Order: sequence, then C-alpha cells, then structure tokens
Amino acid sequence: MLKLWKWYQKCMIIHPVKTQVISSGVIWGVGDIAAQFVTHSIPNKTISKFKDDNKEFKINWKRVATTSLFGLGFVGPVGHYWYEYLDRFIRLKLLLKPNSFRFVASKVAIDGLIFGPFDLLMFFTYMGFCNGKSVPQIKEDVKRDFLPAFVLEGGIWPIVQVGNFRFIPVRYQLLYVNFFCLLDSCFLSWVEQQEDAQWKQWVKSFLPLEEHKRQG
Repeated sequence: MLKLWKWYQKCMIIHPVKTQVISSGVIWGVGDIAAQFVTHSIPNKTISKFKDDNKEFKINWKRVATTSLFGLGFVGPVGHYWYEYLDRFIRLKLLLKPNSFRFVASKVAIDGLIFGPFDLLMFFTYMGFCNGKSVPQIKEDVKRDFLPAFVLEGGIWPIVQVGNFRFIPVRYQLLYVNFFCLLDSCFLSWVEQQEDAQWKQWVKSFLPLEEHKRQG
C-alpha cells in the first residue's frame, strides 16, 4: 500500500492532471459498483412488487463505464483546476492566512455554493442523457432530485470539506473528495431510485421557493 501511495505521489509530480483524471475515473467506477449493490439491496417500494427481490446481483458494466466516464471527463479535470483556483483565489485575492478559520470557512462556503450545485446538476443531466432520456424528462428528474439531494448533502459535505481544506495539501484534495464520492455515488443512486418518494416532497416542503411555486 505504501509503494502504491509513493507511486501515486510520483505520478502527481510528473503528470498531475492526467493522474487526477485517471484516478477519478477509477474511483467513480468502483463507486458505481457499490451504488448498484446498494440499489439492489434496498428495493424501491414502488417497483418491488414488479420484480423478484431475490434476483441475483449482477453488475451493469455499461453503467459502470458511463459513471467512470463522468469521473474521467468532468470530475477529474474540472476538480483538479477548481481546487487549485479556489486555493489561489482565497490566498491571493481575499488575502486570508492559510489554514486559518476564515480561510477554511471561505473555502467550504464557496465550494458548497458554487461547485457543489454545479456538480449535482452535471451528474443528473449527464446520467439522464446516458440513459436515453429526453430533455423534458431530464428537466423533470432534475426538478425532482436536485433540491432533496442538495439539501441532504449540504449537511454532510461541509464537514468533509473542513477536514479537506484544513489538513489535506491542495494537490491531494480531489483524491480525498473522490474517496468520499464512493459513498456519495451510492447516495445519489439511491436518491434517483426513490423517484417521487414522500421524503423528497417533505424536504422540498421546507423550501420557500417550492411553496411559492405551488401557490403561484
């Protein structure tokens, strides 16, 4: 394991972007396999009566490849430049002392309010197109899944990112995030599977925007 880590560090020095891209693709692919297992193990009540709950678990390799490509094409390159830019912006533009409370808090806030929603939007849109859905269908899926996922993740990712921005060097921050994405991909797959579950409506009922739309 130590040799693998040293090899990864060497790759990060020689080919930082390429290393981030490949590692993101691999980790997201593994994460999707875990997500498929979670989806199989926790059946959706709305469709459980139409399928055999004892059906043997089989990996959907097409979906693994699709999710892995999201890691390769979006998370890897965009995440690499995002964390580097965010660090420079906080240090050079806002002139905050590295690892100070304001430094970490600013990073967490900007990451959560800009990159977090953008990442979710890209994920749901990309997966929709890859599943052969039309633009109107994708819009409905995003309306259904985006806000509940964003609200629930908003209670988890800030804690994860505090540790990331406080203790992890910038060059390894995306790797740190990607490992947590193993769990996050399971969560997002579960969210997508739940369709119009009551808990989604309950979460959205607390949002003034949704209430205003219903009244309008």
